[in-house]
Amino acid sequence: MADSSFDIVSKVDSMETQNALSQAQKEIAQRYDFKNVGASIEFSGEKILMKANSEDRVKAVLDVFEQKLIKRGISLRSLDAGEPFASGKEYRIEARMKEGISSEDAKKISKIIRDEGPKSVKSQIQGDELRVQSKSRDDLQAVIALLKGKDLDVALQFVNMR
Repeated sequence: MADSSFDIVSKVDSMETQNALSQAQKEIAQRYDFKNVGASIEFSGEKILMKANSEDRVKAVLDVFEQKLIKRGISLRSLDAGEPFASGKEYRIEARMKEGISSEDAKKISKIIRDEGPKSVKSQIQGDELRVQSKSRDDLQAVIALLKGKDLDVALQFVNMR
């Protein structure tokens, strides 16, 4: 019998991110507490740029965007937001959506599988994803349950179950 396998990836649906951004823009334009503070949120290339005239207001813009991401089913672990910084008379936060699993996170996940997972399970790093193989599908499901229970820095999806 051939080995069963699945891939561990970290991907973000760009359309859902765009929809969350559009919803956040609408809410910021309509809310009374954002009137006359220069609050805005927009895509600029790979980054999402949030602006306002005070540090508290720009953090509130980030909070609105995070709420919209959650409603759209996007994990906040995928959002990499920086600290507020002053730029002229306004404050800004630059954020980006994390795609793929970095090599150090892949090594960490692989070590967890090796140390705590069933012994028959093998994992190998393939670029920005991880392939997990075993003869037993039950062992693969045990690995998925193990990783879902861990508090990792990346949002994981489990795809291509064969």
